[in-house]
Amino acid sequence: MVTFGTPTAAAVSENKPPARWVVRVAHLAALTAAPSGIWRIAMGVGIPVGFNTTGWDIPSWFSAMCIAMSLGTEGLTLLTLGLVKPWGEVVPGWIPLIGGKRVAPLAAVIPALLGAAVVMLLTIPRAGGFGGAQGAPTGPALVVMDTCYAPLLLWGPLLVVVTISYYLRCLN
Repeated sequence: MVTFGTPTAAAVSENKPPARWVVRVAHLAALTAAPSGIWRIAMGVGIPVGFNTTGWDIPSWFSAMCIAMSLGTEGLTLLTLGLVKPWGEVVPGWIPLIGGKRVAPLAAVIPALLGAAVVMLLTIPRAGGFGGAQGAPTGPALVVMDTCYAPLLLWGPLLVVVTISYYLRCLN
């Protein structure tokens, strides 16, 4: 008989809990995409943010893309919390077939480190700001845009810190 939602005795996490500072770092990492997401959604729904969107017929496919990118990015940042929460060590019981089973540490560590590398490769080249990009805002609007995107620079390094902590906890 298969029962969903009941972890086996072997699957219950025996790892010590993460340090409080690591939990805070994970939450901070999960919030790094929020400002840029809000800015992007504002642009997508037609709020003037200084970006040249003339001829894009907002709302349209562009609006849907802005919202989807923002939600997708925030969803990915929220996965960082799995490295400090029980569902990152034992698959939640409501997931059919694998619910209640232990998460193999490398099944979380490898995608997290690859994700951190990709995020850093995408964000670090823009660390100086978006000035000069075609259609980009200028003046105060550029400062607001750069301020909204700046926290993304922290996402990759914070994810690395939380991932290393997760891996070290899983070794013990």
